[in-house]
Amino acid sequence: MPTIERDAILARLATIPGPDGSGDIVSLGLVSDIVVNGGKVMFSITVDAARAGAMEPLRARAAEAVKALPGVESTLVILTAERKGGAGQASAHSHPHPPRAPAAPAASASGKPGIPGVGAIVAVASGKGGVGKSTTAVNLALGLAANGLKVGLLDADIYGPSVPRLLGLSGKPQTQDGRTLVPMQAFGIKAMSMGFLVEEDTPMIWRGPMVMSALTQMLREVAWAPLDILVVDMPPGTGDAQLTMAQQVPLAGAVIVSTPQDLALIDARKGLGMFRKVNVPVLGIVENMSYFLCPHCGGRSDIFGHGGARHEAEKLGVPFLGEIPLELAIRETSDAGTPIVATAPDSAHAAVYRTIASRIAAAVAGGAGAKPAPRIVIE
Repeated sequence: MPTIERDAILARLATIPGPDGSGDIVSLGLVSDIVVNGGKVMFSITVDAARAGAMEPLRARAAEAVKALPGVESTLVILTAERKGGAGQASAHSHPHPPRAPAAPAASASGKPGIPGVGAIVAVASGKGGVGKSTTAVNLALGLAANGLKVGLLDADIYGPSVPRLLGLSGKPQTQDGRTLVPMQAFGIKAMSMGFLVEEDTPMIWRGPMVMSALTQMLREVAWAPLDILVVDMPPGTGDAQLTMAQQVPLAGAVIVSTPQDLALIDARKGLGMFRKVNVPVLGIVENMSYFLCPHCGGRSDIFGHGGARHEAEKLGVPFLGEIPLELAIRETSDAGTPIVATAPDSAHAAVYRTIASRIAAAVAGGAGAKPAPRIVIE
């Protein structure tokens, strides 16, 4: 494969006129954060936050220009509202424009999700890290597929993507038209993650607007269709990614994953409150690492306490979807990229995930469905 030189990328981008038709986007200092990874080229273009919606043609022209370079297989071009210091250089301190989320697409009058060919979009979220959310999201996606649905899994954790390792996937996604990415597939489900586009040990030092733009592209420039349901593995917490998802697509609902102890439940409560505030239905709470059964004596130990998530769900008036044990087999299959629902479908633990998945599917089908995406502006 030909080596893709940074200077060649900048030379090609210098042919793109600036937003007002004068100069070019390189000489105007609008191009930065250029990353080359194999045949994949990523970079950002600074735009005025107030005109971000009208800058999509500029972004598309820049993407096509770089895509024409020898050796370039695909491009990820991000619009950011933060001012950079110079051509190809990021300034660490200049922020003349407050970051704003991109404008929300119009939801259809029928309440259909905003991605063609995708029936429903469900976010799997947690208030804090370390509660096993990604493992839960992967196995719930596989549980939905085991129940007969066409399922996709979007890894929305830009900074710490886990889905490639959990599904045992490696390599780079292909493109079908030079722009639309073809999702990877494993165990009968489609998957997309930033982890497919950058090396596992590459730090993602990105600002909020860049994260939001990357998520939007992974939602709208991936060949997801046809899907009955798209499961989104959210990053922990209540930040840019959560707001972007709530804004960009009408979510059918959110599933909150927590462990039983009080500290995790406090953060889970914050996550639940955030989704309610942006008018996303909360489909329920899952208690992960709920209890431990000794494989030798069969004795049960409530290592993190027990029942906290169930009580929290009752107190907050949301469904309790189920409890998942702290189980060595779940950890081992996750680490090996052979998730338990796919590789041990007859196990009791796989049955737990399938049951919770059935409850999620029933909640989506039974009226906790998609609402129009709220318009969110970050001041």
